[in-house]
Amino acid sequence: MVKNKEFKVGLFATVALVLLYFGFNFLKGIDFFSTTNKYYVVYDNIDQLAASNPVLINGFAVGRVSRIAIMQNRQNKVLVELTIDSEIALSDSTKAILNSDFLGGKSILLSIGKGTRTLNPKDTLLAEVAKGMLDVLSETATPVADNLQTTLRKFNVILDNLTKNSQQLDAIFVKLQATPDLLNSTLLNTNEKVSELSNSFKSVADNLNGSLTELKPTLANFKTFSDSLKRMELNQTVAEAKKTVVKLNETLDKIKGGDGTLGKLLTEDSLYVNLNTLLRNLDSLAAHFDSNPKHFLAPLGKSKRKIERDKRKEEEEKAKQK
Repeated sequence: MVKNKEFKVGLFATVALVLLYFGFNFLKGIDFFSTTNKYYVVYDNIDQLAASNPVLINGFAVGRVSRIAIMQNRQNKVLVELTIDSEIALSDSTKAILNSDFLGGKSILLSIGKGTRTLNPKDTLLAEVAKGMLDVLSETATPVADNLQTTLRKFNVILDNLTKNSQQLDAIFVKLQATPDLLNSTLLNTNEKVSELSNSFKSVADNLNGSLTELKPTLANFKTFSDSLKRMELNQTVAEAKKTVVKLNETLDKIKGGDGTLGKLLTEDSLYVNLNTLLRNLDSLAAHFDSNPKHFLAPLGKSKRKIERDKRKEEEEKAKQK
């Protein structure tokens, strides 16, 4: 009876241990009823990756980390063994990305690309490490830090300029402290000179008023003399104008009476008649010269008889033409 109880207790403990083992492995993602393939990845640093961490494709668990080993003959790189479902086909461009979540959990993400061939079990995958939160923050903070350094440099330059300007302002204020004294002395000197100048102007004005008082009778006499002179010049001009008008009337009377050449030109027409006759003769002479230049330009000229003969010939030719 005692042996039966011991046997039952032992059997129960053995079954419990077996179930615990299989349950624990099941919780770690180990499926004892499906076939798996093993692949390898070599990392420089696994950042506390542990065995049994999941292997994911697009967030779906397809395997786990089955073993981790150090490779001392290859500069202490880390060899990670991945157990992946045999249904998952991996190409030669597949990347095993070591990833960390926000709480520090580790996993490996598989990025399957279009490769040239399908990997066989126990082949090595391409290793890659995903950027963590600290890396993202450091990349984001680097430009901010650079801008902050630039701003601090500019701020230091501004402070240096302010220091120089403050020194210049101190020098200006020192000079300004002496300015009121100089201004007061200048105003005192100016007041004295203005007083002297006003006294001088007053004496000059008094002298000028006295001179003007003395000049008033002289100016009155000069005005009277000027008026008299103007009247004398006007009377003389009027008298001369009268004489000129009288002489002009006498000349016009002589012209009307026929005295002199101008009077004859205006009253007699003989000069007009003679001038008219002269113009006709000149016109006839010009016409004859134009039609018979030989009568005038020949070396010895022509006699009157020859000229008349030539005229008769011309008249006969004109009659024949008619």
